[in-house]
Amino acid sequence: MVEYTFLSQNAISNLMYLKFTQSNRLPDPKDPSRIINTTTAIAFSMSKDVARSICQCFVDARLIESADGKHQQVYTIKGSVWQLTPKGITILDRFCARNGIQKKQVSELVNLKATRLVVLERDSQTDKLHYDQGTIEIVFRRLIGADSCNAMSSVTAADSSSMLEYRDSITEVKTSAELKVNGKIYRDTFTGKAIINWLMNYTTIMEEREAVAVATLFMDYNLIDCVTKDRAYTFQNPAAGNNIFHFSKHAFYQLTQRANCLINGSSSPRRSPEREHYTSYQRNGIFMGSNTQRLDKILTDPSVRLLFQEQSRDTYCEENLAFYQDVDEFIRNSKAATRAARRELNMTTKAGINDSIAQAYRIYHAFLASGSPCELNIDHQLRNSLTTRMSKA
Repeated sequence: MVEYTFLSQNAISNLMYLKFTQSNRLPDPKDPSRIINTTTAIAFSMSKDVARSICQCFVDARLIESADGKHQQVYTIKGSVWQLTPKGITILDRFCARNGIQKKQVSELVNLKATRLVVLERDSQTDKLHYDQGTIEIVFRRLIGADSCNAMSSVTAADSSSMLEYRDSITEVKTSAELKVNGKIYRDTFTGKAIINWLMNYTTIMEEREAVAVATLFMDYNLIDCVTKDRAYTFQNPAAGNNIFHFSKHAFYQLTQRANCLINGSSSPRRSPEREHYTSYQRNGIFMGSNTQRLDKILTDPSVRLLFQEQSRDTYCEENLAFYQDVDEFIRNSKAATRAARRELNMTTKAGINDSIAQAYRIYHAFLASGSPCELNIDHQLRNSLTTRMSKA
């Protein structure tokens, strides 16, 4: 019996009448014997077909998988058993942490099989991934294993495509030592499918087309070369052109000389390319000036921001950075909502004000309330003042 599983129909039923409720019990700062209870509830309703489509998106994003060992890729209305993937567990854990939710079951799942994800940022307006070269090179180094977050790797086949192999055994794409094509020997090769599988399993990419876009940038930035194409894939995608990445186990790619230089730079832990990235910014003056100026410069550069976030996570102070970014976003949203409401007060502008209030409560319960999962270490008197203010709102 596999633990922590669910049936297709149960997940669909939950989505059709989904309700998200968050309650917080806090002592009254003026009267410790009195408990202040605040509850936030959000309800959704949808048809069965829409709910099934959303579940299919979860499958496609590698957040859930079949629990019966059949590697089922189609989410059926009923009859199938599913479970969270390590990626899905990690995403769920991040959601709970950011929203101040504490669940024993989530903690148990995290301890069992959570994984380390490369968290890629998205545009807040379009939801598109940021594709700057610095970030793409960091992702590539993780993919090849030059900066592997977890050293365990036992699968050596470069065309490995099983989700279970990626889930249970490896955290990097393994290359074949030699590949012979038309009498010519190629070294350090791997399949297109292996690259896409890694991107889908170990980053926050949610669609295969996004993974293909990132893999195509590996080619554009001269990190991989195509050794042999999949003729069937080319026939099925005639308008793709010569530079499109082939998501196929029959298409092989090779590391370029530039990629090897990028990877070999990590042979010395003191001079890895990612550390060099920091050093170059130091030479250019990014670490000069006040703390605020230095932080602003770090947070402005997507690739440096990614490394800074990971460093904060590794040193157990990620909540400080998350709080800073959330408050910065809250201030900008609140100012925009206030300006709009002053110009014209209507249903839309009122909704904007309500969204800002809800955002304030979310930040408070995630970071500032006593006992919250991401509780910040702040002055006791300041915390009491915040509790008093939030309980009156």
